[in-house]
Amino acid sequence: MSRKPLGKDKDGIQKVMRFGDYLGDAAGQFTLNAISGLVGQLTYFYTDKVGLAAGAVGTAFLIVKLIDAFTDLIMGYIVDHTKPGKERYRPWLLKMSVPAAVMIVLLFTVPANVSSTMQMVYMFITNFLLTAVIYTALCIPYASLMVVRTASQQERGNMGTWRAGAGYVSGMIIAVAIIPITNMLGGDQTAWIKFSAVLAVVAVICLLITWKTSKETNPVMEAENKPGAQDEALPFKEAITNLFHNKYWVMVLIMGLAVNITYGLANSAGTYYAKWIYGNDNLVGIQGAIGMIPTILGFILVGPMIKKLGVTKTLKVSFFIGMAGNALRLLNPYNFVYNTVLGCFGTFANIPMMCLLGVLTAMTIDYNEYKFNNRMLASSQAACGFGSKVGNGLGASLVAWCLAIASYNPEAAVASAAVKQAVFTFNIYVPLILFTVLFILSIKFDLEKKLPQIHAEIAQRKDQAK
Repeated sequence: MSRKPLGKDKDGIQKVMRFGDYLGDAAGQFTLNAISGLVGQLTYFYTDKVGLAAGAVGTAFLIVKLIDAFTDLIMGYIVDHTKPGKERYRPWLLKMSVPAAVMIVLLFTVPANVSSTMQMVYMFITNFLLTAVIYTALCIPYASLMVVRTASQQERGNMGTWRAGAGYVSGMIIAVAIIPITNMLGGDQTAWIKFSAVLAVVAVICLLITWKTSKETNPVMEAENKPGAQDEALPFKEAITNLFHNKYWVMVLIMGLAVNITYGLANSAGTYYAKWIYGNDNLVGIQGAIGMIPTILGFILVGPMIKKLGVTKTLKVSFFIGMAGNALRLLNPYNFVYNTVLGCFGTFANIPMMCLLGVLTAMTIDYNEYKFNNRMLASSQAACGFGSKVGNGLGASLVAWCLAIASYNPEAAVASAAVKQAVFTFNIYVPLILFTVLFILSIKFDLEKKLPQIHAEIAQRKDQAK
């Protein structure tokens, strides 16, 4: 039985997304954010549960992420060169589902009865395989689905909101539950393995749901899976050169990196703050639970904010709120209630960018078509993949390096003055700087108001080419 056709959006573009489509699409983001969230917790796991040196952990993370930076571009090139007549994006979700689950568990099965050098090697290999290989092979195709799924900016915005909501749920499960649950299970390495095993099963199910419900169709553009309908596959060097000549793509690349460093810090840093500043690492669960309030408000308000202010102005407002919240924390960084309340402002400030990074990237893809006559869709998504993986990794590395400089000792009875300053650095100072950078970039990003004219010129070119 055929379903009743949907109407058109406010721009007159045919809508194609229903409730089940949004839900199925968002399930994929649950897995991606679960992986990012676990990577964010690894610094604490490696230093306080396995016993590795903080400086060595931070350096290993950096090396993985430097390599990882190139795998996004390579994956984009591979996807963009898929043979005509085949689906480019959806099949990768099926191919990588089981490997992702296996590697999620292997992250925490660091051998106990071997040297610290061998443990570091194991840590490096498992992190590389999960983030640089498997996560990349999932993230780039998944991010591209937003563009080939619908031509409606309204539906893309809705997809971004649904994805952000699903991603936040998985992130909050980890942020709020992983410490109390693993402590309840014994607080040792085995407890973390049990937690990761359950999450791995859920991750596979979510990826399979997204694979099953996704479609590579766009009623306005030519079908992506028909021979002769795809963009011409550009040589790798030419595609990368074009991307870096798209100033808006570069800005989104930097914004994605900066905002994901804040996510990485949030995942890694809060436990140290609760343990050494407040004196109880279980308080991180209470903070996470309270953080649900601004999160829910953020998801409720982001739609009206976008409708009233537009995408770019919504981001300006949110980044300013993030700056103000972190600046005020400097006045009294020791008070639990004061900092928890102000932390809610930072949480709220992150929600719009969670929802809109994919939308910003889609705008830059339209600009690629306008400037280069080629969307370079999968290659362009490297901005999201690079920012997510490298940003989260750098956030975790910053935590480890700050602790190493402060001569961190996880067995100490109380935190030294240097350790306290290190904790303040990656919980307050660095986020303040990052929100300032994001605010400045949002002021410079003027592509949104140019899009109507750009779309009109692209349509005119296509009409002339017929």
